[in-house]
Amino acid sequence: MRTVDVARRSGYSVQQIRNLERDGVLPPATRSAGGHRDYTDRHVLAARAYRALAAGVGPAEARVIVRAAHRPPPAHLLELLDAAHARLDAERRNLRTAQEAARSISAEPILDVRADDAMTISELAAALGVRSSTLRHWHAEGLVVPDRDATGHNRVYSPDAVRDARITDQLRRAGYRIDTLRTLLPDLRHTGARQALDTRDTALTARSRALLTGAAALGALLDTAS
Repeated sequence: MRTVDVARRSGYSVQQIRNLERDGVLPPATRSAGGHRDYTDRHVLAARAYRALAAGVGPAEARVIVRAAHRPPPAHLLELLDAAHARLDAERRNLRTAQEAARSISAEPILDVRADDAMTISELAAALGVRSSTLRHWHAEGLVVPDRDATGHNRVYSPDAVRDARITDQLRRAGYRIDTLRTLLPDLRHTGARQALDTRDTALTARSRALLTGAAALGALLDTAS
């Protein structure tokens, strides 16, 4: 095949195919008597694998993975794919936890933040039905951080801090641990948290599908070498 043939079959431009060969993503092409590059189905498979993997794990990692397919034995390639799948699995599990947390606080009007929602520590503790020591613990853990009044001695919880306390209280009652809450709170602090998590879910599904497509192309590439 000519360069343009590989480009058409893989969805790249002619220059991109040359760049991929230069970067070791495609194996070196043989040369005809006239000095023209001669490509085979292996080059098409490698280009397709890279295209899919770049969408799944990013271009830099995709280059490393596809280059490994050109260097037998395949054990290192399989290790790289296993690691990529494991990272996506961890992202998906963390996302599911965040989505469950968003559902847990759906009945709490946490987004109805008003300027007069500022509270002292005793007022907030009474409103939530917790001890003041609990709020101090959440402060120490970086979950709910109050301001200080003009004297610098007394805690004053701003409307945003009150919102964080309400989120934390709801999730603690739902059984979430402190270390998990630290990860979840940034996603749950703003309006549209559920929508943002759903958007991330859609993107993660697309990445998983791309990784599957790339792995299939790599499997076919390995078969051509055997």
